[in-house]
Amino acid sequence: MGVGAEAEPEPDGWPADEAEAVAAQERLREAADLVGPGPEPDQVRTVAGVDVAYADDGGLVAAAVVLDAATLAVVDESVHMGRTDFPYVPGLLAFRELPSVTAALRGLSHKPEVIVCDGYGVAHPRRAGLAVHLGVLTGIPCFGVAKTPFLFDYAEPGPERGAWTPLTIDGEQVGRALRTQDGVKPVFVSVGSGIGLDNATALTLRLAPDYRQPETTRKADHLARQRLAGRSA
Repeated sequence: MGVGAEAEPEPDGWPADEAEAVAAQERLREAADLVGPGPEPDQVRTVAGVDVAYADDGGLVAAAVVLDAATLAVVDESVHMGRTDFPYVPGLLAFRELPSVTAALRGLSHKPEVIVCDGYGVAHPRRAGLAVHLGVLTGIPCFGVAKTPFLFDYAEPGPERGAWTPLTIDGEQVGRALRTQDGVKPVFVSVGSGIGLDNATALTLRLAPDYRQPETTRKADHLARQRLAGRSA
């Protein structure tokens, strides 16, 4: 299992300010594959979750965990400890996290067939959330499953597991509010690149047999927090 070290320098040409970041998002949006359905959920063998935990001093830990899609057992994991100097700007979160998240993914021994991130894809003001970035930059099908609503409209889905309603921005469907467990709050699914919304929705349900969040997110979140606690101990 790969384990990351201290942060690498940010890539050459990495956006230094908000204007450059917005321009980069425009390019990434154009490069995203939003056409094909992508891998069928029952054909996916391995799937990765990524998440980031922040320290009070500006440090962060990015975690990537690969699960067996059938058993949901962990088959590989990697962490990367770093820092971010990019400011927190709504809609530009990806630029705070991407260098460390991609470093964590590079530390894996097993290349996943799909990546699930704790965030958004095209359900984003510029249709270029974290899942779009990761899908384009890695070339791996990627989608986002977020816990909280962002800048979109939706109606509450039915109370049963599997019920969903569309997420819309200015009348355009950009994702789904999905009930993963009976009677719990919905999660918000949006594609990034290389996978369609139907398959992303079905895979989310496959990855969330017992809890509201998919196991990819739960296990990546646990690993990131665990390593962050060890860092500050």
